[in-house]
Amino acid sequence: MRIQMEAIHDSDQKTPAAFDIGSLPTTVLTADPSENDLTAPPKPVIITSPTAAGTYPVVFFFHGFYLRNVYYSDVLNHIASHGYILVAPQLCELIPPGGQVEVDDAGSVINWTLQNLKAHLPSSVNTHGEYTALVGHSRGGKTAFAVALGHAATLDPSFKFSALVAIDPVAGLSKCIRTDPHILTYKPESFELDIPVAVVGTGLGPERNHVVMPPCAPTDLNHDEFYKECKATKAHFVAADHGHMDMLDDDLPGFFGYVAGCTCKNGKGNKSEMRRFVGGIVVAFLKYSLWAEKSEIRRIVKDPFVSPVRLDPTPELEEASA
Repeated sequence: MRIQMEAIHDSDQKTPAAFDIGSLPTTVLTADPSENDLTAPPKPVIITSPTAAGTYPVVFFFHGFYLRNVYYSDVLNHIASHGYILVAPQLCELIPPGGQVEVDDAGSVINWTLQNLKAHLPSSVNTHGEYTALVGHSRGGKTAFAVALGHAATLDPSFKFSALVAIDPVAGLSKCIRTDPHILTYKPESFELDIPVAVVGTGLGPERNHVVMPPCAPTDLNHDEFYKECKATKAHFVAADHGHMDMLDDDLPGFFGYVAGCTCKNGKGNKSEMRRFVGGIVVAFLKYSLWAEKSEIRRIVKDPFVSPVRLDPTPELEEASA
């Protein structure tokens, strides 16, 4: 069943709760391989978790090319405040490794999390063993797809994820310069995935910011192609007036923060609204995928005006037949 409706704007309706910060207080924890501890992770990780007693699904969040996991703190906190434990590894240091290395490192972090995360959480917080989701931005979005497709040699291929959200995923600089593993086939619905997938894109991602620099999310390697290669159930949302890095925090520190701020074409709108949008889409889609709470994601598709940012083209939700 395909849902792609013309916008029906009702100004009296409230914004979906997913776009607002949730009711749960959160904390940010860290774990590092250098710690003299048997529960130390294979890569540095940031854990953003609710502090209220409860059992919550784990969401793995993979950063983009040359980026730092700390650049996503607002988005991570937004998602966690709705009842999710975010595990965000730092998959590269000064020089990013090959794409396959990052995918394998992601698999190693997932293995570590399944065995050791509890030791790093508040004592009253537990993980929900039945539900585990993947989220990634830019090259991290491709990493999320590659892990879900079974390309992480370090991860048991029988392990099943519950949902995947890719935020402006990118597979390389051009069709001739793609990162390993090469997962795009350029054939519709070719991804062998049986989980719900949401793909978020940006309208300015395919545009250059400088004459000498390629676009950060080139045509044929970005969200459009990833979405086309997914099977239902799948959803597609494009922030028309925003750029590839607009969901990052403000005032990013250090050299990599400077590069992240000037490499890609940026939107002129409020970045905080873009972060609300990205966090809200992740939350609404996880509600849809994990808990069968379908009203919010369907409403965003039906009435894109409820989004904090302008959506163009019209959002899509293609649901698998029952």
